[in-house]
Amino acid sequence: MRHYEIIYIINPNESDDEFNEIVEKFNTLIVNQKGIIIKTQKWGKQRLAYTVKKFNNGFYVLVDFCANPGVTTELERNLNLDDRIIKYHTVKLADKADPQELIEKEKDAQKEAAFTASQEAVEETAAMEEAEAGFADGEDSEVENG
Repeated sequence: MRHYEIIYIINPNESDDEFNEIVEKFNTLIVNQKGIIIKTQKWGKQRLAYTVKKFNNGFYVLVDFCANPGVTTELERNLNLDDRIIKYHTVKLADKADPQELIEKEKDAQKEAAFTASQEAVEETAAMEEAEAGFADGEDSEVENG
């Protein structure tokens, strides 16, 4: 299987339900073609770098997946036919990839990100408590006149 990444932009006038329906439609298409989805990231509504089909904004979606070569052709054909898709771009990341290994790497990366975020929150809380304690003890930051 090959490792691919696709980014597509959805019409910004679509509702949240329609947005989720579109993402599910294309993820299902990949799975039905015997592809394996590694991750799907919904980046939300973003401003476009330039006007595309008279739109200045769009909903960005990133899908990382493994599939056989013909799957991308079918996926891109369906993206072209769907009027709600403003633009898309597919990139082949590797010719040979092990989907299970990629899924494990993604899980590990998510765990690491969650751990790092929790550590930063703990450190921030401790710094705030320390600052409040110092302020409550009456520490003054006045400059002495000499």
